[in-house]
Amino acid sequence: MPLALAAQMTIGAEPVTTERLLEVINPATAEVIGHAPDAGQAELDQAVACARKAFPAWKATTHEQRSKLLQQFAQRMVEHADELAELFTLEHGRPLAMAKEEILGAAFWIRGIAQLELPVEVVEETDARRVEVHHEPLGVVCALVPWNFPILLAAWKISHALATGNTMVLKPSPFTPLTTLRLGELTRDIFPAGVLNIISGGDHLGPLMTSHKGFAKISFTGSTATGKRIMESAAKDLKRITLELGGNDAAIVLPDVDVDEVALKLFMGAFFNSGQVCVACKRLYIHESIYERLRDKLHQLAQTLPIGDGMQPGMLFGPIQNLPQYRRVLQLRDEARDAGLVLLEGAAVPERGYFMPLTLVDNPPEDSRVVAEEAFGPILPLLRFSDIDEVIDRANASDYGLAGAVWSKDVAKALEIAKRLETGTVWINQNLESSPLVPLGGHKQSGIGVENGVAGLMEFTQPKSIFVPKSA
Repeated sequence: MPLALAAQMTIGAEPVTTERLLEVINPATAEVIGHAPDAGQAELDQAVACARKAFPAWKATTHEQRSKLLQQFAQRMVEHADELAELFTLEHGRPLAMAKEEILGAAFWIRGIAQLELPVEVVEETDARRVEVHHEPLGVVCALVPWNFPILLAAWKISHALATGNTMVLKPSPFTPLTTLRLGELTRDIFPAGVLNIISGGDHLGPLMTSHKGFAKISFTGSTATGKRIMESAAKDLKRITLELGGNDAAIVLPDVDVDEVALKLFMGAFFNSGQVCVACKRLYIHESIYERLRDKLHQLAQTLPIGDGMQPGMLFGPIQNLPQYRRVLQLRDEARDAGLVLLEGAAVPERGYFMPLTLVDNPPEDSRVVAEEAFGPILPLLRFSDIDEVIDRANASDYGLAGAVWSKDVAKALEIAKRLETGTVWINQNLESSPLVPLGGHKQSGIGVENGVAGLMEFTQPKSIFVPKSA
């Protein structure tokens, strides 16, 4: 892969590499498919300096000018979608068609956010004065992107920060740096030098970034444990933060659903991207009157839907993305088996690579690890319930509150249940839906702040109230 072997960072619109390199593994084969620069303090300082230098001029541009350049960026992604998707699949593992969907989805997102604007608000208008609230950019944004949706989540952060007049230094996960680095190459002739800088590095680089005094804000998507460490680091300089963290999302299926109609939707809501989705269904509560029928239908899907190397045609599910996560999910599965829980496994998987059969756990105890913890992999506990109030309490009995879902033919009843779930997002009769217009954020330990929509843009600004007298 020439692109993989030649991966370079983008700092000040120029290519930069390092003597130290990161190995990038194809999780479908466990083979090295390329290398990425392993940046340290010097490269980080250079990137921050470039972003700080670019900030005054970028802040002074109009929203229309920034929007136009973001639209060009989105179009460039579309033009290179096939190339980016292939690189994505090689380093990430997701099947090629779905990889391309993420590239095109990221471009769609950038266009959507670029069209939003934070107007000057007039909050008071009297004969004596007018009070205006302006929303000003913060400065240089530190963006830390996870491996599960490396391009879409990078696009979220880039579009929010740049649309509001900030500049950025972005770091992809060391497990999936190649596609993002290539994206940086494609932006060098679009944005002014220093507006968007993309650097890569190992686990040491994240703490260097979050503690760097040159950043005004940190935007992070990842685990709750890491989010807490970032919050501690940011507190030293009172950096602004947006943290989109873990979730142990519950879906509640009421007895009036058509099992045959909802089974595939429920299955994909849990197992899309091999379960590596922060808002995926991770606990599926099924009413006792339909439990066996729906369980058996889900198991049939697990046994028949194709899983394998994402570069092969027809695959729906790929590997777990990286070796540490693979080992963690296997440990969770093996512990459930050793505890005597009933596992319903799906189709056989390739012998090499980080593959695990799509696995259902048949009505485990509520306090078992496979229920209480976020697996972030292809294993789903199915839980029986009989009483609505009880199942709502069970769904809410979590430190997390990212997303949830309710399934019923009675939408009004489902809405009442949705209002009682302690999560930032609730879907009724659907899964994993989102929009550039809709804020996404977590309750409890699932995060701080929101992304998307006008509320998401405001996270990248600070208000300034100006009192304007009507007479001298």
